[in-house]
Amino acid sequence: MVRELEIDVSCGHMKERKVQLLLPKSQIELSIAQEKEHEPSSHEQVHQERADDEVSVPCILFYLSGMANSDIINENILRMLQSKSIRTKENLIEQVHKEIISVTDTNKLATLEEAVNALLSGDAILMVDGEMTALEMATAGTEKRALDEPQSESMIRGPRISFIESLDINLTLIRGELRDPNLRFVVHEIGRRSKQKVVVCYVEGLTNPDIVNEVNRRLKTIDIDIAGDSGRIEQWIEDSFLSPFPQVVDTERPDRVIYNLMKGKIAILVDGCPFALMAPISVGDAFLAMEDHSQRWLIGSSMRILRFVAMFIALFLPGLYVALTSYHPGMIPTQLTLSLAATREGGPFPAIVEVLLMAVTFEILQEAGIRLPKIIGQTIGIVGGIVIGDVAVSAGIVGPALVIVTSLTAMSSYTIPNYSFSVSLRILRFLFVIAASILGLYGIILVFIMICIHIVNLKSIGVPYSGAFAPNFLDHMKDLIIRAPVTALRKRPAYLEPLNQHKVNLGGRKQ
Repeated sequence: MVRELEIDVSCGHMKERKVQLLLPKSQIELSIAQEKEHEPSSHEQVHQERADDEVSVPCILFYLSGMANSDIINENILRMLQSKSIRTKENLIEQVHKEIISVTDTNKLATLEEAVNALLSGDAILMVDGEMTALEMATAGTEKRALDEPQSESMIRGPRISFIESLDINLTLIRGELRDPNLRFVVHEIGRRSKQKVVVCYVEGLTNPDIVNEVNRRLKTIDIDIAGDSGRIEQWIEDSFLSPFPQVVDTERPDRVIYNLMKGKIAILVDGCPFALMAPISVGDAFLAMEDHSQRWLIGSSMRILRFVAMFIALFLPGLYVALTSYHPGMIPTQLTLSLAATREGGPFPAIVEVLLMAVTFEILQEAGIRLPKIIGQTIGIVGGIVIGDVAVSAGIVGPALVIVTSLTAMSSYTIPNYSFSVSLRILRFLFVIAASILGLYGIILVFIMICIHIVNLKSIGVPYSGAFAPNFLDHMKDLIIRAPVTALRKRPAYLEPLNQHKVNLGGRKQ
């Protein structure tokens, strides 16, 4: 008689369902009594099943309930063990591995630590009496979220599919679109307790090996309990944690990952996270959207120029308002100066206080709109902004011109495709406002020079963050501020030093 035993290891409660097996009852109960002394602290259920072959060799199968696929367990493992026989008692694991088990991904394990890690990953472990090794079988089958449209990178024209929390599916999405035999996946295991898989993707023969080696080296230095999501990985591998600018770009779009891989960059995917990381990057990458390549080059170039203009508005406009109204009113047209003075007449606060008050108010509204449920958040953002702006003007706290400046600044910051870079601009905006209140236009110029110096000295995985601007690579400028016609984009970014510079077949023309 053989039994299937279901053990709740959190409380020690055991349930058993009798099925037709070949192992004597006494041997099972003895094994369970020994295992119960070493029960782990967990809230999961461990299934233990024993079976015998026709020559009466006991074996035991371990798997975690809810993490392992029960159909694979029943059809591909248990049914095969009970229906097929072995030829001899020698090399039992090898016979089971090659002749009985019908699971494609199987591995032999030699240590208890390897078996525990495989069990916690959802795999099944088969142990045979008298054998020094165990057999790991890929049976992981947890519920996965269905493929959906990107939530943070919406677009009008282009693929409408995003990554999910399953690493295997994310890698399949990349491999399905990039059918290059040179595509490589380097797997790392990060987290002393979480044991999360982190995969580095790159194209061999295209990506600079120095970049690949540096990324792998930095990932190997991570020593934490749990890796979490890609945000923690980004903070560990970035060059300067004091910089306000992101040195790694995140995305949930597989097409964007593939596009950057073909430029000579690397991608990092974390198990359990729907966002991929891409590096190295330059300051111009924050303004690039995949939709630029789906539109004709004139439309794509216009949209990019518009984003750069919006970036300068979001960064400088509040500071310019403070500097011009407080220190340099002579630079404003006379009629506009009189209008501003009339609207601000009787105001209780100076310009710096008004700007900071409105800026902080809009930041609070934006943060509230993100944290609240989607429908309520949109209502709070729209209604709150209108009501607060109207009441502030009616009460004489701020002038109508400041409401226009604040609204235009907020809308301009939303045009930046990369959220992390958009937040960086919002932070730097306060520095420009404070500098303008102290030194006027001179303060704005000084802060801008300091930021330029910082960007020139900043690196991303050892690559200059100011790539294409300084040092200047004219070929890359065709795909930076403007998006040149596809036939003109012949080379990959030179600052990445790819092994293969050309990406367009010139049809026999000279390079």
